[in-house]
Amino acid sequence: MRAPSPSRPSRLPRPARLRGPRRFATVLLCAAAALLPTAVPAAAAAPPPVPGTLQAYDVDSVFSAGVSSGGYMATQLHVAYSGTFDGSAVFASGPYDCARGQLATALNACMDTTQNLQLAALEQTTRDRSAQGQVDPVANLAGDPVYVFSGAGDATVKRPVVDALADYYGRFGARVRYDRSTAAGHAWITPLGPNSCTVTQSPYLNNCGIDAEGALLGHLFGSVAAPGSGTGGSLIRFDQNLYAPDGSAAALSMGGEGFAYVPSSCAEGARCRLLVALHGCKQGYAYQGFGTRFVENAYLNEYADTNDMIVLYPQAAPTATLENPNGCWNWWGYLGDTAYARHGGKQIEAVMGMVRALGGGGTGTPPPTSGRTVLSSTDAQDGYVKAAADGSGAAVGTLEDLSGLALGRGTDGKVNRSLVSFDTSGIPVGKVITRAWLTVTRSSGSGDPWASPAGNRLLVDVRTGCFGGCAVEPADWSAAASVAGAARIDAFSSGSAVSTDLSAEALAALNRGGVTQFRLGFASAPAATAYLFVNRDTPVTLTVEYR
Repeated sequence: MRAPSPSRPSRLPRPARLRGPRRFATVLLCAAAALLPTAVPAAAAAPPPVPGTLQAYDVDSVFSAGVSSGGYMATQLHVAYSGTFDGSAVFASGPYDCARGQLATALNACMDTTQNLQLAALEQTTRDRSAQGQVDPVANLAGDPVYVFSGAGDATVKRPVVDALADYYGRFGARVRYDRSTAAGHAWITPLGPNSCTVTQSPYLNNCGIDAEGALLGHLFGSVAAPGSGTGGSLIRFDQNLYAPDGSAAALSMGGEGFAYVPSSCAEGARCRLLVALHGCKQGYAYQGFGTRFVENAYLNEYADTNDMIVLYPQAAPTATLENPNGCWNWWGYLGDTAYARHGGKQIEAVMGMVRALGGGGTGTPPPTSGRTVLSSTDAQDGYVKAAADGSGAAVGTLEDLSGLALGRGTDGKVNRSLVSFDTSGIPVGKVITRAWLTVTRSSGSGDPWASPAGNRLLVDVRTGCFGGCAVEPADWSAAASVAGAARIDAFSSGSAVSTDLSAEALAALNRGGVTQFRLGFASAPAATAYLFVNRDTPVTLTVEYR
């Protein structure tokens, strides 16, 4: 089987019409950033690549960007390692793991729209993987800047697919900027592009009269200085085999050579950002002599010079078989890599190795579970308490065995708060706790307590020891917490949800010698019936990471 072709972009969900692609070969190509109106920058000669190795710099933040299949990979990196990546920019691709390991789905749902891409299911898959530790906690995505681009002339990855990517990130609280202002074809948008805006053809570098790179970097960084010449640094050519999990980049459909642009400021010790820039299908260095055209014309090195930014350009490569003849990034599970979109994915881990070598990724969750303990709540000490909105008339709830732990306002007009206990003496002695979070599973519910009143928040209080006795009692409804509002659980309508990370004060409040109790409750009493039950059949879990 083959990968989608560049006219049907590289690994992106891009099928505009499946017409040419009958060779499944279509996947991805590009779509990303942009051009300058009228004033098209002169294409200053990029510095020639020099052989070298990746070395550590003073990197304080990491971002991903990509087009088409590279856009899918950029999202996979961001979601899988959201503890490392601080945001992402994507052109012409769809939501995380849209293909679900199936090339037919990639073509028909993630490029074309002949098949429903099932966004709610993709969201739930992400949350489930987060709960299982297969990707970093989804709470990390809240507030992350995400830039999304779709051209009206892109028939490879159709507009509704890219709309779904923007929607996907919004469900996790990311700050999305969506550019749909041009008639661009399927391509990376750059002032240095040799193609006119609306075409979809090699080298898939289109000039649309806008500076998309300035827009995306401005959104990712908060502000951005005007670009320079792109010649004030070094373009390093390095051996990608050193970062392949089994020592062979070719076995992963990656090239033997990768590139990194390092501006002089970063080489001289300045604190810098790292941007991982991922080409689309048919744009890799090893694809039919394509060479460094993406590296030189993406209009990123120019911004790197003036914004203390290292740009890493990993390279995918075509296979000699029909698995991936167009050199797309792996976003549908080719070559039998079932972990392609999560921790342990071979290309993901190769790129993460490069990121770490450059000095980024120190806080990312590693694939192994060493350094992590998952504790289940103590069922005999779990329960819920109901009371009037002012806390009067508190009583222990009685429906736990039937429906689960109650939260929100029930049909009896009472406001419910739930309590769960953990034996936190199970955290290894001598370890420093670095982060922790709760995972809860929805059983049933009615209405939306997060919207009653608008913006209502489900908060987590922490008590060193127990709020009263460790068995649930009426006074627990309003008993003082050691740390109030230590974490938050965002709205979810099914499956599991992961809280935001516990605050530093809450981590210090975890009882290393015995029980720690948590109380879950909405910040404001819902004005009308609006509630949910959680964890009827499974316990709440507390995940603790340490070093």
